Amino acid sequence: MRAAIAEANKALAADEVPIGAIVVHEPAQKVIGRGHNRRETDHDPTAHAEIIALQQAARELKSWRLIDCALVVTLEPCPMCAGAIVNARVPRLVYGCADPKAGAVRTLYRLCEDDRLNHRVVVEEGVLADECAELLKNFFRRQRAMGKK
Repeated sequence: MRAAIAEANKALAADEVPIGAIVVHEPAQKVIGRGHNRRETDHDPTAHAEIIALQQAARELKSWRLIDCALVVTLEPCPMCAGAIVNARVPRLVYGCADPKAGAVRTLYRLCEDDRLNHRVVVEEGVLADECAELLKNFFRRQRAMGKK
């Protein structure tokens, strides 16, 4: 999670919502994908930290199936990212804080564990949750103080 938080800090430095993600190839215990929020920078609604990390990991493995990997992300994934996690066959997801507005893993939906889908993900939630949440709270507090959306 510390590496995902480091990615979130990269987003923060770029004035992006501070969310970070990494993909770990578990047999090698090696980070093969890194991402941080880039929606504003790239003018891309899909440039979420998880998507960027998953894309990088797939390129590294030369496969869209990330069957030996874990995704670690600072914030509970949204519906788009939870769908990508399921579609990439990621077996394990670790996330920091819950997302009461868009969380699709445990909070609003349970996409990663839905028996109707063709793949289920083992989920570990709440890892360094307070630290992950504090990054987001401070960012949005500062944005409101500056009059930004």
